[in-house]
Amino acid sequence: MPKAKSIFACRECGAQFPKWLGQCSECGAWGSVAEEAPLPAKAIVAIAAKTPAAIREISTLEGKRISSGIESLDLVLGGGFVPGSLTLLGGEPGIGKSTLLTQVSGLLASKARRVLYLSGEESAAQVKLRAERIGATGDSFYLANCSELTEAVAFIEGADPDLLIVDSIQTMHSSDAESAPGSVSQVRQCAATLQQIAKSKEVAVVLVGHVTKDGSLAGPKVLEHLVDTVLSFEGEGFGRMRAVRAVKNRFGSVDEIAVFEMTERGLEDVPNPSAALLAERNPDAAGSAVFPAMEGSRAVLVEIQALVAPNYANNPRRSVVGLDYNRVMLVLGVLEKRCGLRLGAHDVFVSAVGGLQIREPAADLPVLLAVASSLKDVPVPPDLVAFGEIGLTGEIRSAGSAEQRLKEAARLGFSRAAVSKHLKQSHGVPGMKLGAFRTVQDALALLAP
Repeated sequence: MPKAKSIFACRECGAQFPKWLGQCSECGAWGSVAEEAPLPAKAIVAIAAKTPAAIREISTLEGKRISSGIESLDLVLGGGFVPGSLTLLGGEPGIGKSTLLTQVSGLLASKARRVLYLSGEESAAQVKLRAERIGATGDSFYLANCSELTEAVAFIEGADPDLLIVDSIQTMHSSDAESAPGSVSQVRQCAATLQQIAKSKEVAVVLVGHVTKDGSLAGPKVLEHLVDTVLSFEGEGFGRMRAVRAVKNRFGSVDEIAVFEMTERGLEDVPNPSAALLAERNPDAAGSAVFPAMEGSRAVLVEIQALVAPNYANNPRRSVVGLDYNRVMLVLGVLEKRCGLRLGAHDVFVSAVGGLQIREPAADLPVLLAVASSLKDVPVPPDLVAFGEIGLTGEIRSAGSAEQRLKEAARLGFSRAAVSKHLKQSHGVPGMKLGAFRTVQDALALLAP
């Protein structure tokens, strides 16, 4: 038998190459390609035939969901943790992943659920200090410092938990794979073994994952395909607001969101995110517009701020936080070409306040109003919300879920909405006056002094 050749794999995206590269040609990461030993080939053996079960005979797991004890987190999960499922929670360092999972462990332990917390980054004493600080203790809350897969399996067999937390999957390593912990083959091997345990013992497993510099989940993409649910922890590490979003969910809808506030007692659920995000808004300031964003099945009001300042260095800056950079550049281009507003000699800063990541095209219209408001130094009407996609020819296109957006705006006291002229009037909400505009030139009439 010829000797198996080594492979070179990217730690960021999992792409494989026949030789070493300084930069991954798939994801563009530098210094992420490393040599790994190939998996041993297995001989093909004869397998006896089995009769599969009819779909009507298979019992569902819907009634066996485990509530996390946090209502909004259950909403994101689709109703709670499903026994036998794998959930991947990713987020930047210090965002609150371990704090949230420690709180969930304490809540489940208080309901006589057995929870096993395997920490590869912190000692059991460190986790206990955090648990005592936030009041998350219980007789059925078990801790262990573990980073070796065989030892982790032994802890699982001994504890027989209802919920297993692995913090983090990048620290786990298996003796079957020769590469270093955190490599593509190690992450794949450990996750596959934990999946088999979850399915066979009907244990709900939560894996904590690292993120890359651009905010995406680190590790091979096969890990995201392997798990049943992918949760993204968003927010600014130095801010008080956090958000957990479902990016993938085999047991519920995606793009649901749970908003938390970081306090001394841990993460507290925010039942009214719109009011919390707009609590410190100055409605009379130029450069501020309110956007009713859709986060899953509910609308959340987000303040879009813009600052347009003269640039004297002939090198204007463009800074975007919490919004799609390319779409904001599109809006700036439309403002220059279709509205005659000259931004070439100005620095433009655009931000979604609160730390939420807005990717909807419907945010184009409030971005346009905020930028034009800052440039003209004329405030947007304080009782106005805006949503609508902007085309390259300057037309304003309608956005989905209009009724939910308008109801949320009306509940918070807003009385007017700038929308597309093509929006059906049947979406109107009592107490909400619709200002329907066909083009961006028409919408800028709202900023008339």
